[in-house]
Amino acid sequence: MRNDDVKVAIQLTVADIGVTEAFYGGILDLPVKRAFTMRGAPEHLVMKHEGLELIFVEENTALRLHPELEERYSEYPKGVGMILHFRVEEIEDIADALEDEGIEILYPLEAKPYGMKELWCFDPDGYMVALEEPSS
Repeated sequence: MRNDDVKVAIQLTVADIGVTEAFYGGILDLPVKRAFTMRGAPEHLVMKHEGLELIFVEENTALRLHPELEERYSEYPKGVGMILHFRVEEIEDIADALEDEGIEILYPLEAKPYGMKELWCFDPDGYMVALEEPSS
């Protein structure tokens, strides 16, 4: 781990770090930031929240650093069995933006009986993303 306040770090590989930044930071309005890296270190994005750090690294960079993963990357789709849950604000606006961008929606925006509005979609790399906002 890079610092004492991070207890769990999850790294995801993505095809294009710029597209990932536009999706998570732009459309979803989540606190994703480009990491400051030392010379020679791979460029990546980070999102931190209460001891959790989500790291996005381009797949070609990950494979260059860890070539033994290439066979696994070609055999398995990204994110199978994993769902990234995010609490968001202005979920109706996000739903409209996802539709405008042609993002694949698995479950459209719906008010749930347990007091949440939810929408499930796939990010540009095929990771399942569940968005939720408390109902007013």
